[in-house]
Parts: sequence; C-alpha cells; structure tokens
Amino acid sequence: MQKSAVSTADLYDAYSQNVQVCEPAFRAFGDKTDFSGPIRTLKVFEDFLLIKQTLESDGAGHVLVIDGGGSLRCAMLGDKLAQLALDNNWAGLLINGCLRDSAAISTLPIGVRALATHPARPSKQGGGQTDIPVHFAGVVFHPGQFLYADADGILLSETDLVGDASIDVGT
Repeated sequence: MQKSAVSTADLYDAYSQNVQVCEPAFRAFGDKTDFSGPIRTLKVFEDFLLIKQTLESDGAGHVLVIDGGGSLRCAMLGDKLAQLALDNNWAGLLINGCLRDSAAISTLPIGVRALATHPARPSKQGGGQTDIPVHFAGVVFHPGQFLYADADGILLSETDLVGDASIDVGT
C-alpha cells in the first residue's frame, strides 16, 4: 500500500462481508507501515533455513506470511533476512513469531509485522512447509489471497480490492 492507497478501515467499510481481519497481536517493524500484496505462506518452527531460501527468490511484490507457531523462544527473522526480502522485491512480511535486529530493520523500507523481539537465533535444519494454508491470529491464510496492512490492522481478501474504484473512502 502506498500512502495514497485506500486504508484498511476503508476497505473494511466497503467489503466487511468479504474480508478477514487479523487479531491485533502484531507489532510493526520496518520503515514501511503500509504494505499489501498477494501472499505466499511458510509453516516453520524455530528454524529459518526455509525462510532464507524463500526470500532468496524473487518475491514479485508478494507478502510472505510465516507461521512460526507463535514461538517466543527465538527470532525467525533478522536484519540480513529483512534486507534479502527488500533486495528480492518482497512487499512485506507477517511473522507469527519473533524477530531480532529490530533497530536495523526499522531503517529498512519494507513492512514487517511480528509478535515481539528476541535476541536468540533459530536453528537452520531446514524443516517446514511452503505455500499451504496456515492458521493464526483468528484467520486462515491461503496462498494467493491479498493482504493489506496499515496502522489500523491487517485484512485478508480473496481478491485484490485496491484496484476497485467503487470504494467509498469517506470516514
């Protein structure tokens, strides 16, 4: 989402029957608070190898949704992986888990949401699953859905809602 894009509040008002709203459990990191795009999903637990491998590929403007099982015992992302996401055209990241290097990540022009920070790094054994439905924050994330994030929250839609010129942007 650009600053001129429609807000999540406006999208909710226009499409409340067609969107899912994530529970407000995530803190904003990264220099971009507004971001959106079609999603890709990962399911991993306290392991970052699959995250690194995925972020090495061209994100093509997608948002990577990482279900880290809600673990608060280690970080799933650090500044090097956040930079990798930025370099490879990922629109943002949503992490059901922690990150580290938050001061460095806060300077990067990418949107990142996570539960908290933690200084410990995860393992790199390579377990996990790619592009499967994942469930957390009260919603089910399906690959290909569209995610919209801003200061008011995170919405999911089956289709791209921003291109719809009929949205009433009144408050």
